[in-house]
Parts: sequence; C-alpha cells; structure tokens
Amino acid sequence: MRYVAAYLLAVLGGNKDPSSDDITKILSSVGVEVDNEKLSKVVTELKGKSIDELIAQGTEKLASVPSGGGGAVAAAPAAAAADTAADDSKGKKEEKKEEEEEEEDDDMGFGLFD
Repeated sequence: MRYVAAYLLAVLGGNKDPSSDDITKILSSVGVEVDNEKLSKVVTELKGKSIDELIAQGTEKLASVPSGGGGAVAAAPAAAAADTAADDSKGKKEEKKEEEEEEEDDDMGFGLFD
C-alpha cells in the first residue's frame, strides 16, 4: 500500500509517469525502507495507465460490494421507540449520569499535550 500511496503522491505532484527512483525518494524521505521487488511490481503494473481511470474502475468495483446490515437498521427505530415510551422519566436521570461519567473519562488523568 505504501508503494501505491507514494506513486499517487508523485502523480499528484505533477509527475505523470513516476519511476522507481521517484517512489524511492518519496519513501526514503519519511524513513521507509524500500523492497525493490514490491516497488518494481507496482511501477510495472501502473506504467502507462491513467490513475484517474484506475480509480474510476476501482470505485465501480467497490459499488458492487454488499455492505450488509440492512435488517438491523430497520429494527433499531422500533426498539428505540418502545424503550423511549417505557422509560421516559428514567431516561432523563440516566442521561445526566452518563454525561457526568463521560466528562470524567475524557481526561483520564493526563492531557494530550502535557
């Protein structure tokens, strides 16, 4: 994946046909060791192809992949409505408790930039 990403960075930078050396320079600039076998495979597979067309083809293929989970989504609103009607008064008290707990957990005893 890093080789494809470096290839795309080179193309975005204006290099329409990046070479192995171009990709090696990009990867080594961020401290990544280059596997020449993988690099040459990426370069040979993408040589002479339009990145825009490859991305469009990939998007079409991803559109046909099922994402699943349709049944659970339909059941969720009905369950939520039943819970809301039954626990209307309890829900408000529990909500306040949950908010207080979340605020306490946010810090966890240290700051991100300390």
